[in-house]
Amino acid sequence: MKYNRKLILEDGSEFYGTGFGSGRDVVCEVVFNTSMAGYQEIVSDPSYTDQAIVMSYPLIGNYGITEEDFESKMISPTAFIVRDINDNPSNFRFTKTLSELLEEADVPGLTGIDTRKLVRNIRDKGSKRGIITDASTPTDRGLQIIADTPVPHDAVARVSCKKKWYSRTSNPKFNVVAIDCGMKTNIIRSLNKNRCNVTIVPYNTSAEDILALGADGLFISNGPGDPTDVPEVIETLKELKGKMPMFGICLGHQLIALSYGAETYKLKFGHRGGNHPVKDLVTGRIEITSQNHSYAVREASLSGTGLTVSHINLLDNTVEGLESETDKVFSVQYHPESCPGPEDSAHLFERFIENMKRG
Repeated sequence: MKYNRKLILEDGSEFYGTGFGSGRDVVCEVVFNTSMAGYQEIVSDPSYTDQAIVMSYPLIGNYGITEEDFESKMISPTAFIVRDINDNPSNFRFTKTLSELLEEADVPGLTGIDTRKLVRNIRDKGSKRGIITDASTPTDRGLQIIADTPVPHDAVARVSCKKKWYSRTSNPKFNVVAIDCGMKTNIIRSLNKNRCNVTIVPYNTSAEDILALGADGLFISNGPGDPTDVPEVIETLKELKGKMPMFGICLGHQLIALSYGAETYKLKFGHRGGNHPVKDLVTGRIEITSQNHSYAVREASLSGTGLTVSHINLLDNTVEGLESETDKVFSVQYHPESCPGPEDSAHLFERFIENMKRG
């Protein structure tokens, strides 16, 4: 195999490989995902905006791309890095290959590198930025480009919908407003499945406009980046808490915490993949969850906020769920709607329904 591209990390590490998809140079944060399946859902998840995803599972692309399985209309990652790309899928449902999808979306791919070594670098030393470039690019030149490239802070503004839209279902029982910070399609499907009509609004929609919609509950979606980069949502939630039941997932979980006065912080390398054990502190039940985030809620900052910890991550004891019984507000850091799974936490949508029934 002839190597024609490489990844340069800001610590000076280099990983040579072969390009696929787009051939352009990109600078972004490099993170890893431990999922064995679901690469199509991963590349169409807006939460990966401004990131290069390293798949720790070695063979990617073997079942192709299927039109029904996208989580959004956009291909979100800045780049995609794998050990082996399979461009001859074996799947009667597939309509195009992963390489074709990335080429159409102008997203660079890199294959043939030692992803075990790269994942170990990120796990041991923490997430860092890097550049995917031509194999002939001098290391010092690549490092200078990384240093000169500013870190973006407008990811949510770029991925959120630009105007209000609707997803209705048959025989609806409830009306939900969903703040779109980069929402996955299966979240809307899950709400519709639970007999909720959903009105999806942009991230910067005011509390006054949300209240005017007369909804039974408010959902705050997942999304990319640092939660402190979206003060508009934090202020909206401050005004709405206690006025309607709320349910937040991932970034929505962090934004709820910030709206109550808690703090968030960046994890060393984040949680990404479908194999994280989480304990429900109320029931004692342990669920295997799918996760995708770089930030977490600081537990020590919850004192006096009115929020209590409902779930913890059994791998590192980070906060995975919060609740306020008084305000009928709860949130989880993980994805109960995750496709293709696991499905251990789908019941949380039923809990949201129960809170709306209570009014």
